Amino acid sequence: MPNSVRFNAEYPIIEQSEALYGRSHGLIPAHSQTLAKGPTQFVNGVAPKYLQRGKGSHVWDVDGNEYLDYNAGIGPISLGYRYDVVDSAIKKQLDDGITFSLVHPLEVEVSELIREVVPNAESVRFGKTGAEVTSAAVRLARAFTGRDKVLCCGYHGWHDWYIGVSSRDAGVPEATKALVNTFNYNDIASVEAALDETVACVILEPMTFDFPQDDFLHKLQWLCQRNGTLLIFDEMWTGFRWALGGAQEYFDITPDLACYSKAIANGMPLAVLTGRADVMALLDEEVFFFSTFGGEALSLAAAQATIRELRDHDVTTYLANVGELLQEGYNELALDKGMDYTRCKGHPARSMITFDASAGDPLLLKSLMQQELIKRGILWSGFHNITFSHSTKDVDYTLEAYREVLKIVKKAVKKDRVAELLRGEPVQPVFRKTESFNTKPAVPVVALR
Repeated sequence: MPNSVRFNAEYPIIEQSEALYGRSHGLIPAHSQTLAKGPTQFVNGVAPKYLQRGKGSHVWDVDGNEYLDYNAGIGPISLGYRYDVVDSAIKKQLDDGITFSLVHPLEVEVSELIREVVPNAESVRFGKTGAEVTSAAVRLARAFTGRDKVLCCGYHGWHDWYIGVSSRDAGVPEATKALVNTFNYNDIASVEAALDETVACVILEPMTFDFPQDDFLHKLQWLCQRNGTLLIFDEMWTGFRWALGGAQEYFDITPDLACYSKAIANGMPLAVLTGRADVMALLDEEVFFFSTFGGEALSLAAAQATIRELRDHDVTTYLANVGELLQEGYNELALDKGMDYTRCKGHPARSMITFDASAGDPLLLKSLMQQELIKRGILWSGFHNITFSHSTKDVDYTLEAYREVLKIVKKAVKKDRVAELLRGEPVQPVFRKTESFNTKPAVPVVALR
């Protein structure tokens, strides 16, 4: 009998997952289209590799095992799996068609809706992926300023301009790499050190898991304005989660351009570039950013329904409240057990559990916790991506599971048996660690007063 969301006696049987995994060898590079969904991010031999379906906050793998899911499709699921209002909008549009030979009315209607809720959305352009719109934003900034260089902080997709600063930079020309530098979040001095008259834009995730300190974002905007550099927010995670208007609204700061995807359409593929009308006007004739599927109607119908649900039910407040129960509950459990080497940090709508290296290899500790949570019917990769379908009952169960699993982790750390207790291959690191970034500061030309 497949496992469910309870304290199961055994680890899930994943025979069908393993069979599909075997078929993918040599056929699908890295076995997955999305790195964060692939087998390297889960304990290989214990975790399921293929999911079949989902409903609300739960998912089922191909072997029939049920899990409470905190990955949310790696971000796009904001309301819940198979959310009726969104699915109904998709089905209704499907009756009319998917892609057409002229512009569809939804392109106007959804753009107007986005303009109502996103502070900087004087103008709107649709794409399909986050990497697509961040690349378009960078191109726009270069065209508008007449400059070439880019400063970035965070993860911005797979295109050449960005991925050249990572350890997965094979195939990116050296000339392209030379145009992009990095800076450290919450370190305004690192921006000053690299900002000069050649920098077209500063692009960053306005927040990942650390809150801005010492008015960092506003100081960053001030520096950009002084230098004639455009400020771009990559709001793939913050958009429609921190607040309906994203980090712009949450932190009360309006960037020149902003990029959205993930939560905006509850799982349908849509990305959005918003920004100042004078900058975006270059897309009329000077800067080319068009695609066949930019106006695909099913995703636009999903976005329209999703944004309305988020707005009408004050979903972002709900995400923060439920996420806070989980975040504070975890930290209280860790404190009670004297485990000062682990904590939950970040915005409650998307928090992360961390492990200090003083207790051992953080990846091994993460792997052990993941393994034991999977046994208890929780699909987890270190994060709590909260959706509108996550309930307080889900939180209560999760905290009970954490109570039991933290006991196992603490004992394993004390006896130095973490690796020994793993029943499969541990989680592997992802490529986008900040220490692999290529920071090349220039002589500062702007001083913050």
